[in-house]
Amino acid sequence: MAAINRDPTTAPHGTRNDTLLAVAAAALAVCLALVSDDTRRPDALGWTLLIAAHVPLVWRRRAPLLVFAAEVALVLPYHALDNNHSAPVPASFIALYTVTVTQRPFRTLVVTAAGLGLSLTAMFTFGGDKQAADLLRIYGWVLAVIFVGIDVRYYRQYVAAIVERAERAERTREEEARRRVAEERLRIARDLHDLLAHSITLIGVQTSVAAHVLAADPERLDRQTLAKALDDIAGTCRSARGELRTTLEVLREPGPDARGPLPGLDGLPDLVEAARLAGAKVQQTVAIRQAPPAVGAAAYRIVQEALTNAVRHAGPEPAVVVDLYEKDGALHLAVTDDGTGPTPGKAPGFGLVGMRERARSVGGTLDAGPCERGGFQVTAVLPLGGAT
Repeated sequence: MAAINRDPTTAPHGTRNDTLLAVAAAALAVCLALVSDDTRRPDALGWTLLIAAHVPLVWRRRAPLLVFAAEVALVLPYHALDNNHSAPVPASFIALYTVTVTQRPFRTLVVTAAGLGLSLTAMFTFGGDKQAADLLRIYGWVLAVIFVGIDVRYYRQYVAAIVERAERAERTREEEARRRVAEERLRIARDLHDLLAHSITLIGVQTSVAAHVLAADPERLDRQTLAKALDDIAGTCRSARGELRTTLEVLREPGPDARGPLPGLDGLPDLVEAARLAGAKVQQTVAIRQAPPAVGAAAYRIVQEALTNAVRHAGPEPAVVVDLYEKDGALHLAVTDDGTGPTPGKAPGFGLVGMRERARSVGGTLDAGPCERGGFQVTAVLPLGGAT
């Protein structure tokens, strides 16, 4: 089955195998010439033509048409001299089979018809009716070889198509796996950026509050305010540690689709409270209760990053308005502050890029920029339909 399935032109050790095949066919031809018909045993010229007809078989894979033409050129005079007609048949069939399995069917039929017509013409011209009748008797075997060769050719094409489809499917699966891994890495990177930027910013602000309390008037230390600032720092650390653990658990999940719990709209009050503890005056309006998990997670991360930027860049005690509502089948989100915005000339970070990627991941859009009356605004439109 391996020999049938494999393309003969690409088979390993083709020349060596064809040499052995030519030797075996020549030995069979000699036996047939000696035992099959004593009255037509070849003479010296007949033996020469018979042995020479097997030499081209060594190159049958490289040039099947030329080998077949050489076979016809050597076998025709052999038959015309009325030598044993059975002896060269194996070599002729091997050359014919090679043509049928390596060439297109139309070319095979044309070449075979030309060769058989030439053989029959030579027999009627240089031989007798009996020789022509002997040749006609083997035409049935010739047609059988042609049909077997064509069938094997089609079978090999079918097997090659199956193998090619399997390889293409495997490549597609590998590419899909690599794409999903890249997307998951990007998702984890965005989550870590949002989480760490938000938490570290809040811890930094709360630490500044504690440092200010300590340095403002050491003689009249406000222990209650200092304790509250330290408690806020500890609470922020605990919250960040828990969310970081949840985010990184996806790396330990065995399944490719493991995502872990996604943050959603129900986590917005915690974000607002954390921003208030950091000194921001946050006013929120949430006119939507439920959203698909992916949309809720995107909205959560966008609000988180927008509040972080407000606390970091809007100045001391900024007024921030968070507004979420549903309209025309989409979640509309806006986070507006009255601060000064990012410091001019400072290298931009990945916050705005990450927010835009969050919005695009659920088919939405996001705009961010200074307001006409001062301050900075982030707006996003996240479609609710089709997101899961």
